[in-house]
Amino acid sequence: MLTPPQVARRLGVAADKVRAWIRSGELPAMDVSLRHGLGRPRWRVTESDLDAFIRRRSAEPRRAPSRRPKPIVLDCPDYSAMLLRGERVF
Repeated sequence: MLTPPQVARRLGVAADKVRAWIRSGELPAMDVSLRHGLGRPRWRVTESDLDAFIRRRSAEPRRAPSRRPKPIVLDCPDYSAMLLRGERVF
């Protein structure tokens, strides 16, 4: 069983980030404190839950924002004249 700081070191993130994943439910963890709901929780993460968390996150590649293609500008003096006449340029 791993503590949030141990998980953070393995993933290269801050322990607060791990606790946020636990609070959001993204990373399953158990509260091993003696008095649940009273005082500060003592979270522990199992190796199998951490492995599943890593697999889920690596299975979702981040997508780059889509960009509209830039218009092609031709270096042709007759281009605007052709467009005004309604001729197909391409």
